[in-house]
Amino acid sequence: MEILKTKRLMQQWSRARKKKGKTICFVPTMGYLHQGHISLLEKGKPLCDELVLSIFVNPSQFGPNEDLDAYPMDIDNDLRLAAVAGVTAVFLPQKEDIYPPHFQTRICLDSLPHHLCGMSRPVHFGGVATVVTKLFHIVMPDVAIFGKKDFQQLQIIRQMTWDLDFNIEIMGGEIVREKDGLAMSSRNAYLTADQRKSALSLSRSLHMAGQVIAKGEKNPLVIEKEISCFIQSFPQTRIEYISFCDPATLETVGVIDKQILLALAVQVGKTRLIDNVLIDPPQ
Repeated sequence: MEILKTKRLMQQWSRARKKKGKTICFVPTMGYLHQGHISLLEKGKPLCDELVLSIFVNPSQFGPNEDLDAYPMDIDNDLRLAAVAGVTAVFLPQKEDIYPPHFQTRICLDSLPHHLCGMSRPVHFGGVATVVTKLFHIVMPDVAIFGKKDFQQLQIIRQMTWDLDFNIEIMGGEIVREKDGLAMSSRNAYLTADQRKSALSLSRSLHMAGQVIAKGEKNPLVIEKEISCFIQSFPQTRIEYISFCDPATLETVGVIDKQILLALAVQVGKTRLIDNVLIDPPQ
């Protein structure tokens, strides 16, 4: 496994593989790897000749009062896990290499970023789209894999890849959960033992909504009220949004008559958690 710390070295490595006819699968991360990340690497390993992991905490996707400075890091453990997963190259750039002095270009999408998390994080997805565009140009992958836990991010990357004619296949990796149902996230490390119990309200409310829909309820407002009361019954929870939306456009739906995305963002203590599920109504 090679560790490449500059974009020049990463580009040279990728070009050399391309000249030999090798294909590249790419999994971009912000590090502090957990089994959710590993599942993406395991999904990507058999798809291409080379498997590239990037670790970069992207400052442009954090707002002024968000947790950039406190974001957890453990590079040594990340590299150990990457080696076990069969990664052939790790791109480990510094901020100054990705955003050199006088950098002034941003990528923005017209619609998708303005739903769900984008309503409270106005700069977030512009930062995501910009850094992913740069990473695509640097790594030059044939396939890139993103987790479905951030479903909005996945849809934005898919749209951007299509709009900008990147010749890259975008694939989604399934949400990986702890045994108790909590969706795996680097931010779970912030939770106290009591807050973790409250955090389980997210996955349990998604399951509850699925059961209600399976019984024939088609009105999102009815279900929203029920799961909102459920989440708020747990201490230290504050709901940011509960959204029943179209999986492709992320626009809110008024009736559940086809597959919908139910997405949640909940503050548990000081930790912001997200979760989602795709639900099909009964035929």
